[in-house]
Amino acid sequence: MKRSVSLIILLLVSALIAACGGQQTVTPTTAPAGATPAPAQPTEADCPKPEVLCVGLVTDVGEIDDKSFNQSAWEGVKRAEAELGAIIGYVETRDAKDYATNIGLFIEKGYDVIVTVGFALGEATIEAANAHPEVKFIGVDQFQAAEVPNVAGLIFAEDKAGFLAGVLAAEMSKSNKIAAVLGTNLVPPVVAFKEGYENGAKYVKPDIQVISTYHPGGLDTAFTDPKWGADQAKLAIDQGADVIFGAGGKTGNGALIETAANSGVYCIGVDTDQWETVPEARPCLISSAMKLITPGVFDLIKKAQEGNFPSGNYVGEVGLAPFHDFESVIPAEVKAKIAEVDKGLRDGSISTGYNP
Repeated sequence: MKRSVSLIILLLVSALIAACGGQQTVTPTTAPAGATPAPAQPTEADCPKPEVLCVGLVTDVGEIDDKSFNQSAWEGVKRAEAELGAIIGYVETRDAKDYATNIGLFIEKGYDVIVTVGFALGEATIEAANAHPEVKFIGVDQFQAAEVPNVAGLIFAEDKAGFLAGVLAAEMSKSNKIAAVLGTNLVPPVVAFKEGYENGAKYVKPDIQVISTYHPGGLDTAFTDPKWGADQAKLAIDQGADVIFGAGGKTGNGALIETAANSGVYCIGVDTDQWETVPEARPCLISSAMKLITPGVFDLIKKAQEGNFPSGNYVGEVGLAPFHDFESVIPAEVKAKIAEVDKGLRDGSISTGYNP
């Protein structure tokens, strides 16, 4: 009897397996005996090893997600993670007195490349580089007056990007009045953007009025004050300006977002293509005056990995971002003028008029 029952169960199990195609799912719990285990992925603890690339980034007093300057540099570092297998990290600086300490955090852990973002970190970067010649430093927006072998200053011709933005703003203005809401004039690249913008506008419309306003605060607040930026944009719009250029991190972003709430007014972003980073500004955002920070940072990290790291100043590219939804709004003759001016700026036949 027991044998009959066992036979019946065996037949039922066989039928069930056949109905399912004879497939069974097996989840292994251990590797086969003698198999080679997968190599462990490197961690930050492995940074001192020569075969492991570690890249750290120290922000200025802005935040890593400022949708502008710091974020663009961080995207370059993240690209090194994706394409070069780098271990990466960042430190957000809350107070300028912490620049050296924050750089030191990466040095202590054996990082190979340290990216310091912003003019204000220049002195701390040079001091750290002199003390640690084995570490490569990328100083974004840090002009190098004298070469230090392990420091590359990633700089840009902001006046040229601003000049193109000014041409676009003047050509698109109906009121013949435009504005710029800016970070502090303590930072030379901000001054370059402003001077280029004004001169570009006057290059195509000599009688145009330009309202340019610097943030009155220091480095600790000038780029993190969106309310002030919004207030200045509103003030300029109330005075008749119909194109607003926002150039000052989150402060400039505040100006863009405020402008977007006003119909019939255009805005222009800065540093990166802010169509991607500040979607709230899309109703007015016709373009952005870009510094191609992301590819510039990545290129220098790659050169460091390859043993071809340059010293001194490394000049990155600038240009206007795509027009996106405003492609059909920008007249063909305006596009032609921008292309003509861009060519002139590149071959030297047109000067921005900016003298650092």
